[in-house]
Amino acid sequence: MKINYSMAMSAESIYQIKITLRDIKPPIWRRIELKGNTSLNKLHEIIQESFRWWNSHLHQFDVDGEFYGVSYSEADFNVKSSKRFKLHQAAPAVGDKFFYEYDFGDGWLHEIKVEAITEAEKGVKYPRCIKGKRSGPPEDVGGPWGYENFLEAISDPEHDEHEEYLEWVGGSFDPEACDLKTINGKYKLL
Repeated sequence: MKINYSMAMSAESIYQIKITLRDIKPPIWRRIELKGNTSLNKLHEIIQESFRWWNSHLHQFDVDGEFYGVSYSEADFNVKSSKRFKLHQAAPAVGDKFFYEYDFGDGWLHEIKVEAITEAEKGVKYPRCIKGKRSGPPEDVGGPWGYENFLEAISDPEHDEHEEYLEWVGGSFDPEACDLKTINGKYKLL
């Protein structure tokens, strides 16, 4: 694979992006390779699978103060369609970044940064997650601050909400897990 950090972007180029959840320590992130002509709508689906979310809340991309997503009402004229806007348009060069917000109530803000633009490898299916750190927070946990409380509760058997939270997440939760095989398996379903 040839990495060219100054190459001119084409729609067929492969982007290596790093998606990092903001306001979480230690960081939770995914490194993904995908085609430059991927729509922001498809990127939304990829992010959902990357963090094990259910796509049950509103979302939007913020690209230099322009918002892209799905308009949920006729009065919502500030949101442009994410189906027609492509990754290579949102971030045409290495080092460019933009933001993705999911679940406006919980406020999950993600920074998306282009780390490299490469040529496609023969025989490789894109998108693919090549690296990541830590498990995505459970859906509806209450944003970064609720997640902190959740982690405290599940790690302390004496915590008032310990049993309730464990039952809520199906019996166990490993905040350090990042299962690339499962993530990439989910991408095949997109």
